[in-house]
Amino acid sequence: MKHYLSINDVDNLSEWVEEARALKAAPKKFKALGEGKTICLLFFNNSLRTRLSTQKAAMNLGMDVMVMNFGSEGWALEYGDGTIMNQGTSEHIKEAAQVVSQFCDVVAIRAFAKLEDRAKDEAEEVLNGFTKHTSIPIVNMESSTAHPLQALADAITLAENNSKSKPKVVLSWAPHPKALPHAVANSFVKMMQLQDADFVITNPEGYDLDPEITKGCTIEHDQEKALGNADFVYVKNWSSYSDYGKVLNQDSNWMMTIQKLGKAKFMHCLPVRRNVVVEDAILDGNQSLVIEQANNRTYTAQIVLKKILENLK
Repeated sequence: MKHYLSINDVDNLSEWVEEARALKAAPKKFKALGEGKTICLLFFNNSLRTRLSTQKAAMNLGMDVMVMNFGSEGWALEYGDGTIMNQGTSEHIKEAAQVVSQFCDVVAIRAFAKLEDRAKDEAEEVLNGFTKHTSIPIVNMESSTAHPLQALADAITLAENNSKSKPKVVLSWAPHPKALPHAVANSFVKMMQLQDADFVITNPEGYDLDPEITKGCTIEHDQEKALGNADFVYVKNWSSYSDYGKVLNQDSNWMMTIQKLGKAKFMHCLPVRRNVVVEDAILDGNQSLVIEQANNRTYTAQIVLKKILENLK
């Protein structure tokens, strides 16, 4: 594997999950693998779990780590071909990507959707620009449309907490005061399509995800009906896809409560707005898996980097 850009870059999900769990039991076992190698983490957007877990994963593998908050520290980049750069951009992706390739062996990139132009977000200018013009492996730390590191961590968390041959897993939309991207939800859906599970997506009218991604999935607009007999409930807000980037509904009735959750385990990628997305009683109770999910982000990044490093040898 050269790049990790999508959850679809996983060739065998169950094998990756088991290998990541083995790394979790012995995180320093392959420290020699990354010795003499450098990873550069480029952040175009804020981060807590992604930055710390990816850095920790690289350190566990013996890698040196460089971090740059590109949005505030780098030059404004131009991505188009043939562009006359007489406006706000100072550096072209063609040069920037090649320069980064000289300084490190792997680059990891985090660049969110702007939620202004769907076609532009789906074109993944930042991620695809670096992929096209670098000569080194790239790891997607969340792009406009995907968060494959989170989805893999979610798969590990499900495996560690599941006792059924075919669990029921529900992805439920929740209210939020601002427009949020689709990346986490998209990758979770793609990951669940690789699982043997009863999977249901529930959201209000007007909030269906990209139909190309959810093709074949059960979509239920009645949240109560969708949640019946659930084993795991993954809660996440996303803005409208059809009316792109808009907040059409802030109905507080969609907030996850103890009563709705029933006996299911609760999942969320964090950060989460308490008593807007989910009530305190869930996050502070023993049904919440959010801290386990965050912890698994290290071993997700580590298994990805391990496979990339093995390919570099």
